[in-house]
Order: sequence, then C-alpha cells, then structure tokens
Amino acid sequence: MKVAALQMVSGMDLQANLRVAHALLAEAADQGAELALLPEYFGLLGPNERSKLGVQEAAGNGPVQDFLARAARDFKLWLVGGTMPISTADPARVRNASLVYGPGGGCVARYDKIHLFRFKDGQHDHDESRTLEPGEQAVTFELPSVDGHCYRVGLSVCYDLRFPELYRRLKADLLLVPSAFTFTTGQAHWELLLRARAVENLAYVLAAAQGGLHDNGRRTWGRSMLVEPWGTVLAQRAEGAGVVLGEVRQADLQALRQQLPALGHGVL
Repeated sequence: MKVAALQMVSGMDLQANLRVAHALLAEAADQGAELALLPEYFGLLGPNERSKLGVQEAAGNGPVQDFLARAARDFKLWLVGGTMPISTADPARVRNASLVYGPGGGCVARYDKIHLFRFKDGQHDHDESRTLEPGEQAVTFELPSVDGHCYRVGLSVCYDLRFPELYRRLKADLLLVPSAFTFTTGQAHWELLLRARAVENLAYVLAAAQGGLHDNGRRTWGRSMLVEPWGTVLAQRAEGAGVVLGEVRQADLQALRQQLPALGHGVL
C-alpha cells in the first residue's frame, strides 16, 4: 500500500494553506498513494496560540472539513487531515482534532490529541493547555487496501509521540503522527522517537510534519518520514513543502512479527 506524508510550512492565511494542501494531495494521488497524511495545524499557524480559536469549526460542519471531504472524494484517497481546531463547550478552548476521511468523502474517524505540549527554556514558552482541551480516547480505523489486506491504522498527534503507552494500546499496523515539532525538540528527539515507536510496536510509522520558517517567525523541524517496523527510515524530506512517499507491506510486517513475537511477550 502506498502512503504519503505531506510536509507543509503553513502560514497565517487559511486559504493559501488549503491551496498548498490541495496541490500536495493531487501530487500524492498522481503518484499512486492510497493514504495521505497532512501535518498538524495544516490550515493555520497563526501569530499566537489563540489564533486557532478564530478558525475553529463545529464538528461535522465547516469549510475546512468540507475541503477535506471533497479532496478525499475527488482524489479517491484515505485522507487524514493532520489536525484542525474543533469547537468545545468552552469558547476559549478547542480540541486539536485529527479527522479521517474515506475515498467516498465521509468522515470515518476522529482523534482528539490527548497529550498537550508544554515547553519552556527561557527563549520559548509553549503551553497548549491555554487554548486546547485534551482528548480522552485512543482511536484506530480499518483501511481495506487495494493490495488485498486490511490495515489497522492508529492515530496520534505530535507530543503524543513521547508517550509509548498510547501506541501500545493502539495495536496498529500503521501509526500516524501529524506534527509541528519545534526546531529545538525536533533536532534532539524527532527521528529517535519515531524509530522507537516503530521498533517497539513492530509497526510502520508515517509522520507528516511542519518543516521550515513560518510567517509568524516560528521555525519547525520538518523531516517528515516513513519508518518501517525494524526502525529503518524508508523515505524522508528535510524542510519545505513536499510529498514523502513510501510503501507499507503487510507481508514484511507479518514476517517480522513472526520472527520476533515481542508483542505477545508483555507481562506488565
């Protein structure tokens, strides 16, 4: 099954960002991808943490959700909309939601980011809990591929990557990680964490990142990639907008899990 991670450098203009996302989706579809993953906050990286409140949508209704549904249908893709802000009962807080659309254009799954990022080093001060309400449920969906296999796909977002217990609970064949890792934390830990999640779960990991210098002055690490279950990076892009394409092979996955049946050896 061909899969694509779409790397972006989203700015402060929602429509401009959607145009870039559409072009990348078209490129992924032209290259034969069945599944395309957009990065975290693909629609907007605004001037401050509260900017996302201005583009929030009610669940099931809004222009960004319409864009995702239409793109999935037009390109006949399984499309995971990185993340976007979905309204809550509290007007000052939103959910950071990852929405999954099937090739028919229907929303088949939704995951709300559980772990909220906080980082303070004297120069940077990030605290997502100021504007985000955490999710509570681990989420997977089944993807019947044209290769004849059905893949269990597990959803996560960015900072979740530091919490391995979530990924173990997902019990997935393919783990998705839309992200906007900071340059500082990404340089130190991004590839290390992605490869670790692949190895310990004997699963493929597809990570779509924000990668570059944004209009708001923030710099993200990038390095969108596909990692196979033995920990090898199969495809990667350093910075800038583009498509990272690779293949997920059920036969290789099952062979490795038979050779090293570690998933069945847990005792805690």
